[in-house]
Amino acid sequence: MSDETVIEISNVWKIFGANAQTALEAIRSRGLTKAEVLAEYNAVVGVADVSLSVKRGEIFCIMGLSGSGKSTLVRHFNRLLEPTAGKIEIEGTDVMALGPRALQRFRNRTIGMVFQNFALMPHRSVLDNVAMPMEIRKVSKNERMRQAAAILDIVELGAWGAKFAHELSGGMQQRVGLARALAANPDVLLMDEPFSALDPLIRRQLQDEFIRLSKILKKTTIFITHDLDEAVRIGDRIAIMRDGKMVQMGTAEDIVMNPADDYVADFVAGISRLKVVHAHAVMQPIAEFVADKGPISADAPRVDQDETLSTLINLAIDDEHPIIVKGDSGDAGVITRADLLRTVIEGTEVS
Repeated sequence: MSDETVIEISNVWKIFGANAQTALEAIRSRGLTKAEVLAEYNAVVGVADVSLSVKRGEIFCIMGLSGSGKSTLVRHFNRLLEPTAGKIEIEGTDVMALGPRALQRFRNRTIGMVFQNFALMPHRSVLDNVAMPMEIRKVSKNERMRQAAAILDIVELGAWGAKFAHELSGGMQQRVGLARALAANPDVLLMDEPFSALDPLIRRQLQDEFIRLSKILKKTTIFITHDLDEAVRIGDRIAIMRDGKMVQMGTAEDIVMNPADDYVADFVAGISRLKVVHAHAVMQPIAEFVADKGPISADAPRVDQDETLSTLINLAIDDEHPIIVKGDSGDAGVITRADLLRTVIEGTEVS
């Protein structure tokens, strides 16, 4: 993942209703709540003052409960919805400044979309479905079929190119939808609940497939989900929305270990910390430990800062010594059995 910013969203608002601008002015001047805006202006706040940036190659998961505004927000990235206010920049392009033809070209070339609904053309073969974005771009038939076949191979559906959508399972259809989005080689992928209609086993297989593809293709991705487990598995960073607002952004470890408020704490309460929390988040400074407890045995096990809590617990079971955490320039920290126990207990709901 690069440090280069690909997507920059600044102070985006979306208010639905005939009085959207007046309602926004009232929110800014009088601090009205979402309920007060509905009552006074018959307007609905869908997205409220959201700002975020996404790096090249990053998988950025936006999540929240139904009605939180996550799907509304993602439709602003390519102006399927027009924001009431705010700025949207993708690959240095001011998306709000694009005229109709330039916007269409931008959508065709820069952004690929995958929805929960597969939206495959029933009268076209799988190969034709995948080639469709290139057909819109007027790529020659031979070239678009060649590229579509190559993408089908990547998603492991090369043998199904001549079939029709109704002949494929739901999971296979969703892979065709993903292949179609990738076929035009977009800079950015927008994925709105792409696996939520699938049964749990197929959903997990598709998550694994997407993770594999992401490592190969390194596409900058906005991934919308209501499933925290899915976000933790897939996302480099996670943003949690509530009532149209961005409540917290960070890595899964950041959010699980340091929830911004009670809502986020409740949201992440059921997540196992074993694969999310790493050594650097659990350790205590080595100098403080030595000053208090004395020298550490040379036989103590050593781990890197990104070692998972699961591995640390297994080490502590097998070795009574404190665990030393290696830093960039020597030993950085120490983890005791008490540190591990405290971390596990804090991640468990206690009635």
